[in-house]
This record gives sequence, C-alpha cells and structure tokens, in this order.
Amino acid sequence: MQTEIRRRVRGFIAAAAAVALLVTGSVAATERPAYAVDYPSWNDVVEARRDVAAAQAKIKEIKAAIASITAEVERTQAIAEEKGAVYFEAQQAFDEAAYTADQLQAQADDAQARADESRSRAGQFVAELARTGGGDLSASLFTNPGQADELLSRLGFASKITEQAEGIYAAALQDQNAAQSLTDQANVAKQIRDELRAEAQAAYEEAQAAALEAQAALTAQQENQARLEAQLAVLVENREATEADYAAGIAAQYGSGSSLDAGQIVNGWAVPVSGYISSPYGYRVHPISGRVAFHSGTDIATSCGRPMFAASSGTVEYAGWNGSYGYFVRINHGGGLTTAYGHIQEGGILVQMGQPVAVGQQIARVGTTGNSTGCHLHLEIRQNGSSTDPIPYLRNKGLSVG
Repeated sequence: MQTEIRRRVRGFIAAAAAVALLVTGSVAATERPAYAVDYPSWNDVVEARRDVAAAQAKIKEIKAAIASITAEVERTQAIAEEKGAVYFEAQQAFDEAAYTADQLQAQADDAQARADESRSRAGQFVAELARTGGGDLSASLFTNPGQADELLSRLGFASKITEQAEGIYAAALQDQNAAQSLTDQANVAKQIRDELRAEAQAAYEEAQAAALEAQAALTAQQENQARLEAQLAVLVENREATEADYAAGIAAQYGSGSSLDAGQIVNGWAVPVSGYISSPYGYRVHPISGRVAFHSGTDIATSCGRPMFAASSGTVEYAGWNGSYGYFVRINHGGGLTTAYGHIQEGGILVQMGQPVAVGQQIARVGTTGNSTGCHLHLEIRQNGSSTDPIPYLRNKGLSVG
C-alpha cells in the first residue's frame, strides 16, 4: 500500500505542477488565486460592448473561463475524494488491527496467569510426593513383610499423587505453550498495527494535501465565477454595467461568513449535536455492507441541515471528503487528542484546514453523505490516533449526549 501511495503522490505533484504552469497571470487588480486563468476586467467588458464582434469574442472568452474554473473544481474534488477514500480504508484497517492486538494481548496475559497457577500446583504435588517417600515404599515391602498392609496402602496413595502430579504438569506445560503462542500472535498483531498506523498517517497526509488543493480551487471559483457571470450578463444583454451589478459581484466574491456560538458548554466541552444514539461504538453489523465491522465512533441521529458544533477548542486539521465518512472535519485539540465529524451535508463544511475554532462554534451542518442510511453525525474521539468510545468520554466531561 505504501508503494501505491508513493506512486499516487508523484502523479499528484506532477499534475499540480502542470496546472500551476497553465494558470499564471492576474485577475483584475488583485493578486491572482492559485487556480485562476487570465480573466477579463470590467474595462474589457465596457470596451467589448461597443463592438459586436469583440463582444462575441469576449463572451466566448468568459464562458471558457467559467468552464475552466468549474472543471478545475471538479478535477481537484475528484482527487480529494479518491485520496479521502484511501485514507478511510487505511484508518479502518488500523482500527481493526489495534483492536485485535489488544484482544490477543489480553488473552496472552490470561493464559500466562493460568500457566503460572498450574506450575505452582504441580510444585505442591511434587513436594507432597517427596514428603510421603513414595520412591522407597516398594523396597520396604520386601524388607518388612510384616507391615505389608500398611506399606501397600501408602504405595497406592503415592501412586495416585504421582498420577495427579503428572496431569497437573501436563496442564501447566499446555497452558505455558498456549501463553507463548498467544504472546507471539500479539507481537505479530502489534507489528501489523504499527505498520498500518504508518500507512494510515501517510494516506491522511495525501488526503489532506488533496483537500487543500480542492479547497484552493473552490476558493478561486467562488472569488471569480460570480464576477465572470455578471460580466457575461452585461455582454449578452448589451447593457451598461450598473453599480448594482458591480456591488452584487463584489458581495458574491467576498461573501459575509458568520459563526454561531451555540451548543451546551460544560468544562470547556460542548455537545456537538442534539439527537439520539442510533449506532454505538464497537463491533457491529454494518447497515449497508451487512458484514461485521469495527465502528470507530458513535452515530447520533438528527435532522439534515442541523448545526454541528466543535466539541472543544482546537485547530481544524482536515476538512473535506473522506471516503465512506462522506464530507468530514477533524479538529486537533492538542496533546494527541482529536475529534472528528462525519457524513456532513454537501456544502455544509463551514471551516477550513488550519482554522482555529472555539468550543461550541458551528463547524458544519448535519448530512448523510458517504456510506450513510440517514441524517446523522458520526462522532469520533481519538487519543494518539487510537479511537475511544465518545459517549463515556463526554459524560466524564459532564455532558449528556444522546
């Protein structure tokens, strides 16, 4: 998988470099975005409307520019979705390997405890056998025939002890072998887990880079398409650009984002969304595939479009498509702690990678993208990359969830 990741990274960088060579230029009087082409200015539009032929050429140029930025958004989004899917599969493989390693280690510890107990019992029987003097009884039977009844009784007792000791010794040996086998399996599972951790991290970095490129392309589209469409309207309708047209273009270009501070906040933590628990953390029968798979988070069912809030303050380290998670946001809270939010509504991500967010700040809207059967939040909490059950974790913070 790592070889495939490296191959994809090289191709991805080459494609990005090719795009960079094609899109040099400037947009009006502002610094040109990473994915812009050489767009016409408002002066070009005014001049073009004075000449029909020039106007038709300018219309064609503007339409091509709109098509170009739309295609760039689609291209980068497709790459981001592909990388996000690879990341999702790698993370899922790591989660299952980590769980398997933990289970094998627990079984190995139990087997070792049983082996230690069996060895102790075997030692006690050996000591008892030595105390009864079982090895000298047969000789005493011949040298002291007058005590035959007593000696035969003692000999029979010693034989029973010997048989029990041999059985306990065999059980101790079997338990020790089982403990060693399970320990070996646990060590192999830990090695696989660590390899998958590295692969998941590499896939995450690829997905993050692709999501950043898609985000840059979308930003370029948002900054330029509204202005281009307004210019096109001027040419097609053969009318002067009015102040209202220009103001509308500027408003569409720069937008007016807002942040909602909401959610129940207790001890620096907030309830990310209201609803009920529709699928808990742990192994389950997957509602779509029908196979038993590890569920690394908790699903909280609610209505699509409902606001989704940051569970705690931190920095957005991923915002984009992530395979079966659909649109997805992950926040780094420091100290190896992260929270993640899946199945976000298309167009419902309200934050960007690298953006600091406050506890209770709205970061997205609930959706049902990816592998989902209905509107809900898939909530994950991870410590140093390993998932933990979100519900008891948040309840320990004083929050009531679900």
